[in-house]
Amino acid sequence: MKALQIIQSGYRCTIEEQDDPVIWFIQVLKTAEGEVDIVLRGNAVNYAVISQDASGLSFGTWTQTQPSKMDQDLQQAIDQGITVYAIAEDIAIRGIPESKLLTGIKQISRLEFANLFNNYDQVWTW
Repeated sequence: MKALQIIQSGYRCTIEEQDDPVIWFIQVLKTAEGEVDIVLRGNAVNYAVISQDASGLSFGTWTQTQPSKMDQDLQQAIDQGITVYAIAEDIAIRGIPESKLLTGIKQISRLEFANLFNNYDQVWTW
């Protein structure tokens, strides 16, 4: 079974966790020989920006001591052989230059996004 994972909500659980549980879960599926790929859309396209630094994140007196490293987590997924797509229009709307994107991110248009579904047995959205 081949599953496409669509991630739209960015930075979920980064206060409680040092990573995004969805990225972690997808990597576990891949390690278990699952056929999984990722589409980043909406605010989640920010995951593909290199050299993110969330150190210094604090709320009142509480400080995150193990800040997320979403770019590194996503690069690990790419290195594992997971194809990571990102919606080009969502990247452009946020003013992210291509030079700031991780190597290996495949930009697709919103029109191409719909056609991508035909290549997968299941489509999961997060």
